[in-house]
Parts: sequence; structure tokens; C-alpha cells
Amino acid sequence: MATFNYEIIINAPIQKVWDLLWGEETYGEWTQFFSAGSQFKTDWEVGGETYFMDSEGNGMFSTIRSINEPEEVIFSHLGMVRNGEVDTATINQLEWSGAEEKYFLREIGPNTTELRAEVHATGEMEGMMNRGFNEGFKVLKNLAEK
Repeated sequence: MATFNYEIIINAPIQKVWDLLWGEETYGEWTQFFSAGSQFKTDWEVGGETYFMDSEGNGMFSTIRSINEPEEVIFSHLGMVRNGEVDTATINQLEWSGAEEKYFLREIGPNTTELRAEVHATGEMEGMMNRGFNEGFKVLKNLAEK
């Protein structure tokens, strides 16, 4: 498992950046570089259920390991969702079960936020991760700075 790090400075208040990251209307905009039609559903509970899905309803099943809005959220990936079924037991899922996706927001000025993401993924996913986060964070920056 490799660790990938991404960072961007956004000229907007920390709460606005948080809201745009996880907003129902804006999540799909910045995550389109991972998968067109990306969706995010969560109960916002530590140990609860979180789904990162594509437009077909396939994706990742995760849980929140830690949350401190608007400064931090850490997701732990538990399995995949395919055709409406959660898979946490096949060998492919067990290899990366527990991989984390961490988001850290830090106010570095009255209207300036540093956004960092740290992601655990297999090495073959590096290109997708780099494109998704680098391009996605640019979209997020544009949305926040409007």
C-alpha cells in the first residue's frame, strides 16, 4: 500500500471549504476526475456507514474513523459495493481493507484555508489518484473562491 499526499491553498474560510468538499451539490463537481457522477453518502457517525459511489451505484464502502468538523475527517475503507452488494470478504478487498483517506483543513489566515489529503492506495492507482486530487482540488478552489 502506498501513501499519496495532496495539498492546496484556498482563499476562502475553512467552513466554506468543508461545506464544498462534502456538499451534495458540489461533491460530484470536484470528484468528477475520479469518476463521472460521483456521489457521497454518510451518516457522519464514527463507526457508521459511508459510501463513495459512481453514477452506476458501484464504489467503496467505508466508515468514519475520526471527525472534527471543519478541520479533519478520516475515512477507513472496508470494502467495495458492486450491483448493490457490499463486499468486505473477498481476497481483493481484504488486501486493502482498512486503507485510509484523510482530509485536513487548517485556517492559515482569516479567509485562507490549507486543504490536505492523505490517501492509502495500491501503486497502480497512483495515476488516478494524482489526476483526481490534483484536478479536483483545482475545481474546489475555483468553487470556493467565486
